[in-house]
Amino acid sequence: MEGIVKRWMTGKSYGFIGVEGMEKDVFVHQSDVKSDEILKEGQKVKFDIKDEPRGPKAINVEIIE
Repeated sequence: MEGIVKRWMTGKSYGFIGVEGMEKDVFVHQSDVKSDEILKEGQKVKFDIKDEPRGPKAINVEIIE
């Protein structure tokens, strides 16, 4: 999947990715980003989704340059 980082909580190392066609934003944690680069709002990313009890979670996250 692809989406845009909508919100990023810098001090907490997590945020949410907006995906066109999905009602809920996808949770993402810095530990699931494949590079050491910290995500920023507005970045385009590609990722896989893992279903969690609290909702979808992004894993294998890669920043699209």
